[in-house]
Amino acid sequence: MMNSLKQFFLLRDDVTFLNFGSFGACPRPVLEEYQRFQLEMEEEPVAFIIDKSPHYLKESREALGRYLNCDGDDVVCVTNPSYAVNIVARSLDLKPGDEVLATNIEYGACDRTWRYYCKKRGAIYRQQPIRFPLEDKEDFIRQFMAGVNDRTKLIFISHITSSTALRLPVEEICALARERGIMTFVDGAHGPGQVEVDLRQMGADIYTGASHKWMMTPKGSSFLYIRKGLQDLFDPIIISWGYEAVAPSSSRFLDYHEVQGTRDLSAFCTIPAAIRFMEEHNWRSVASECRKLVQKNASTLTTITGHLPIAPINDDFTAQMYAAQIDTTDSQALHDRLYRTFNIQIPVMAQGDQFYIRYSINGFNEQADLDKLFDALRILL
Repeated sequence: MMNSLKQFFLLRDDVTFLNFGSFGACPRPVLEEYQRFQLEMEEEPVAFIIDKSPHYLKESREALGRYLNCDGDDVVCVTNPSYAVNIVARSLDLKPGDEVLATNIEYGACDRTWRYYCKKRGAIYRQQPIRFPLEDKEDFIRQFMAGVNDRTKLIFISHITSSTALRLPVEEICALARERGIMTFVDGAHGPGQVEVDLRQMGADIYTGASHKWMMTPKGSSFLYIRKGLQDLFDPIIISWGYEAVAPSSSRFLDYHEVQGTRDLSAFCTIPAAIRFMEEHNWRSVASECRKLVQKNASTLTTITGHLPIAPINDDFTAQMYAAQIDTTDSQALHDRLYRTFNIQIPVMAQGDQFYIRYSINGFNEQADLDKLFDALRILL
């Protein structure tokens, strides 16, 4: 099945692409839809931006609502998850001494955002240390929840981490936070399209996802979900015509965050097409096959790098990405050698004082791609 999907992607034939996790890759039918929207906009910019785009964005929200199992009007399109994190961090009513609790394996851009706004308000961004190797989900939950105290204002946690590629038990964390009256914000940059996301079942107060990663829309297309009852707490990054709108909609949340002045909305408009593409190609099955391939090869990678797995290699922790600790003094140089000498595109990333090499597998990958990586690493290491 996966070999037949290669035809839909524009990725270079001479590059072994094992870094889907960074920026995704858009399949041809979705890219063509993107270009169609761009052409429509340039043929009649006024009609597209003023008259048509609200309808197109509504279609995208409704498609997201069905896909994520939430009300489409509780979702707003944003360019990337970092943008969404800034919306929340900037508006969250933090007082001196309040704490935002996260792990020490969050995405660096988000860490910087929280440190910036917490510092401005005298609050604390507490990054709870997670000890590896993890024994099981319960081990992670015990370690993480030990960081909760009576000053914890918000829990911010990745659905799937970036550098370490771990699927975290966010459903259980959200339930425990709800019992304690703590707001939750899940960074799902790597979630939708890689694992099933059911926002009603998850129970997160806030969730952001990158449509342009595993959902395969064009770059610059993501979303922010905020539960009803909390939406008015968060101001838009840009104050524009949605504030004191001349013709307000039924949702101030949408008015504030959707109307951001002149910008190219085409990538947002392709979300329904991306979801259709996944449905037409039974992406749930594709993701399952990818996950099996990822897990099957994980122990080979850790054997080559000489480090134990940081968590059990199973569905609790491992989806379509896998990361192994690797010894290097120059992560960029290792990346560059893999790319320039072996034509392998794969990230080597720092997390604290450790480095991790992470492969991503999607529908166009096959065992030969990973075999090529392993052969290259045996030479280089």
